Amino acid sequence: MNKLLVAFFLFVRYHLNMYSSMKKSDLKKELGNKDAIIACAREFNMVGDPTRLKICYLLCRHKEISVGEIAEIIGVSISAVSHTLRKLQKADMVESRREFRTVYYKLKKSPVVEVMKDRINHYAKI
Repeated sequence: MNKLLVAFFLFVRYHLNMYSSMKKSDLKKELGNKDAIIACAREFNMVGDPTRLKICYLLCRHKEISVGEIAEIIGVSISAVSHTLRKLQKADMVESRREFRTVYYKLKKSPVVEVMKDRINHYAKI
C-alpha cells in the first residue's frame, strides 16, 4: 500500500477516534456514503504514482508551469506529461490555459490539493 493511502487511513482513523463518543450507528451512517469514500480514495490515488506526484510537486511550488517545462525538469516525454496532466484534469485537480501553442497548468483549490501542498511543503523543509 502506498504511503499516501496509509497517511489517508491514519487521518481517517484519527478523526474517527476524535468522535468516539458518537454512536456507532452514526459513524456507520457517515461511512455509508460510499460515493464520497470512493471519490476521496480516487483523489488520493491520483498522487500515488511517482510521476504524478512529481508533477503535483512542481505545481505546488510554482503558480503555473508549461507541459514542456515539466517534461524537461522531471525527465520524461512531453506526451507522458500531457497524459498524466489529462488524468489530473479529469480528477478535477488541475486546470489549464493555452497561450498560442503552449499549454500551462496550475493546481485547482480543493481539500486534497491543500493537504498535498501542506505535506509537500513539510517535506521540502526537511
